[in-house]
Amino acid sequence: MTNTTRRRFLGSVAAGAAGLAAAGVSARELACGPKPAWDKTVDLLVVGSGYAGLCAAVEAKDAGAKPVVIEKMAILGGNSLLCGGGIAAPGNDLQKKAGIKDSPDQLYADMLKSGGGLVHEELARVVADNALPTYEWVRDYIGVKFDRLAYHGGHSVARSAAYQNGNGAKLVKPLVEKCKAEGIVISPRTRLAEILTENGRVVGAAVREGYVFPKDDSGKLVYYRTTKGIVLAGGGFSQNVALRSLHDPRLGAQLESTNQAGATGDALIAAQKIGAATLHMDWIQLGPWTSPDEPGFGVAPKIVEAVVGYGFMVDPKTGKRFVNETGNRKVRSDAIVATGHPAVLVVSTENVKHVPAAALKTGLENGVVKKFDSIEALADFHKIPKKELVEELARWNGYIARKTDPDFKAKIFDDTLENKGEFYSVRLWPRVHYTMGGLAIDPKARVLAADGKVIPGLYAAGEITGGVHGMVRLGTVSIVDCLIFGRVAGKSAAQGL
Repeated sequence: MTNTTRRRFLGSVAAGAAGLAAAGVSARELACGPKPAWDKTVDLLVVGSGYAGLCAAVEAKDAGAKPVVIEKMAILGGNSLLCGGGIAAPGNDLQKKAGIKDSPDQLYADMLKSGGGLVHEELARVVADNALPTYEWVRDYIGVKFDRLAYHGGHSVARSAAYQNGNGAKLVKPLVEKCKAEGIVISPRTRLAEILTENGRVVGAAVREGYVFPKDDSGKLVYYRTTKGIVLAGGGFSQNVALRSLHDPRLGAQLESTNQAGATGDALIAAQKIGAATLHMDWIQLGPWTSPDEPGFGVAPKIVEAVVGYGFMVDPKTGKRFVNETGNRKVRSDAIVATGHPAVLVVSTENVKHVPAAALKTGLENGVVKKFDSIEALADFHKIPKKELVEELARWNGYIARKTDPDFKAKIFDDTLENKGEFYSVRLWPRVHYTMGGLAIDPKARVLAADGKVIPGLYAAGEITGGVHGMVRLGTVSIVDCLIFGRVAGKSAAQGL
């Protein structure tokens, strides 16, 4: 990373109670109770080994601190391993090569628009202003390679630099390697059980080493003293059905999640127990690009997001389009769920040019993607009214020719071709994907109490926080959010801000 890039980044930085009861500890203020015998003393304890936690550790170490990272699961990376996107970075080199004009102000405007008036503007400004420097930091300092530009629904332009030949592991692995190269200890199967405070300041934590998910009382209880504080980067709570249902009763066990099993909100709940404020907890995002024909996140999102604006989506009961295919995630998810059954995405072979070849191959092999010789054969397979589907195809092709969609205002890109010949299809049904709400933080990633004051020694970054995205998170903006605020949290903690 160049000094210029670093200066640009740093210069702009001005339910669960039963789980803890089972762990045998409860949140407490040490001034009012017995002090534990500290087993270990560390500068900074980072909770979570995804993008936010690993970036916090690297930045803290570069700022002179000695962080230790704990991860409750046996595998490092959390949900960051599963993501199939890239980094939303206005003005990146791939945009320039494609002749696309973009700016931090444009990304900021897109975030405010999708956020529906709920975005905390000072947090969104940190993300928008630091997206490009952080992309360059990841590319040049961490060594991540990017090979293509992607468009995601709700963005005004294509601005997402996608990982070369892969998914989130392409970024997690280099971050882990950077941590190891810098001597940063990373401890898997180590779960945060309790945050400890004294005179209102975070001074340590009780953790369970040798933890075996999901047994809350497993492992050995160990007390960590922290001299510079704790960074919470434990992710969201999409897999905690009780907690998500508490905030949105519609999201019960009948809806699956794209998340890894450990996304249960442990760290968030621990922070709430010492008085941390939360916000936007009922804004929980469904992913409109998942398929009922495969489990979890799957391969469908990589295919679907690469063909929006090229193919079209229909209600199989009517054969008609029913939503803006390039709309944001809430628009599309709500529309699909409203039909009461999976939708079908339709696209011809000419228009899958932006789909990663490996993703298309995997989709065909596992049955998520189907290929047909004609639109009529596709209609027969999915039991879609044939006449109506053929008419809708002709209608969509007419919009492609005119580069405008008067029905739903979907974006149609300049290189979109007439859909004809052989066709692909993917069935779509939303899954719980991302929790926009979480801990309240300020622009320095310091966690706020219910009275709006900073909790000294406690920092947070990534999906565990709220306020950055408002009611709708734009694709790949969460990734850059995790990277940026992870770095901010690490630097703030190291400097004692």
